[in-house]
Amino acid sequence: MNDPTQEPVAWDEVFDLLVVGAGPTGLACAIEAKKAGFRAALVDKGCVCNSLFHYPAHMTFFTTPELLEIGDIPFPSPNTKPSRNEALQYYRQVAAYYRLDVRQYQRVTRVTGADGAFTVHTVDRFGRPGAIETRKLALSTGYYDLPNTMNIPGENLSKVHHYYVDPHPYFEMDVAVIGGKNSAAIAALELWRSGARVTLIYRGPEIPPHVKYWIKPDIENRIKNGEIKAYFESNVVEVTPDTVVVETPEGRAMLRNDFVFAMTGYHPDFDFLEGLGVRFEGPDRLPVCDAETLESNVPGIYLAGVIVAGSRTNEIFIENGRFHGRQIAGALASKLTAQG
Repeated sequence: MNDPTQEPVAWDEVFDLLVVGAGPTGLACAIEAKKAGFRAALVDKGCVCNSLFHYPAHMTFFTTPELLEIGDIPFPSPNTKPSRNEALQYYRQVAAYYRLDVRQYQRVTRVTGADGAFTVHTVDRFGRPGAIETRKLALSTGYYDLPNTMNIPGENLSKVHHYYVDPHPYFEMDVAVIGGKNSAAIAALELWRSGARVTLIYRGPEIPPHVKYWIKPDIENRIKNGEIKAYFESNVVEVTPDTVVVETPEGRAMLRNDFVFAMTGYHPDFDFLEGLGVRFEGPDRLPVCDAETLESNVPGIYLAGVIVAGSRTNEIFIENGRFHGRQIAGALASKLTAQG
């Protein structure tokens, strides 16, 4: 068995496994492949843990540090619930320890070839093409990069954001937060506490019961006290430079507005997966995937992380997706050894 912390192989070498997506699950896939003695590399259109980097700056996880660990490396944290910044530091250190070959800021445009001889075509930030050859491919592309759009007039205005990072720029601004789940509630609370005038707009009748137990009473009390205005069973139907138009149970309302955070959820890149030949089944678009090996219907292409659950993005998190690498490494040990 090779030392998994050995130096990365040369960039022009053929890999046993190329992982598309360098989030926690993707890192775990490459680590487990290296630990099993295979040549592995990763490619990501952003930075290491790109989705996690774009989480709210002050976010804390709903889980404990040990449930975020990968590669058998302890996650040291003085906090019961680690922060985003702690997690980013941890995953950087794990990637450095295992000397993972991560090709950051390389977007995959297409894949040619077949099982045992794939060529992954990429472009960098400047549009320059590249190609990586690999025998097997693992897709761990997550879902956070593709927001669910509202398809309403004005959604493409620069004042509309589908990601919330930091509240500071919105001090003394009229801000609408669309949604009622965790991300929307957290954004609304942080924005209000930083001096924004916040209106929450949600299609449901109330804050859902599954919102984090320390967030739910907080947002409900702010609404009850009138500190955050809320419209339930309501939908934004138009955004203009100075307003949002809301359809409410009492009729249409036009609200003064400077910025909109549409926290309407995200979805996997089904088009990219279908372009590779991956098939989906049922209303939840579950990919055809072997439960034991995680190999898709396309020979040599494995799936890892949240994309295994299709559109049911609330079923797989870092806590359980981190083990997918072991399943894929086990499949590689069987198939690559047999293929020679």
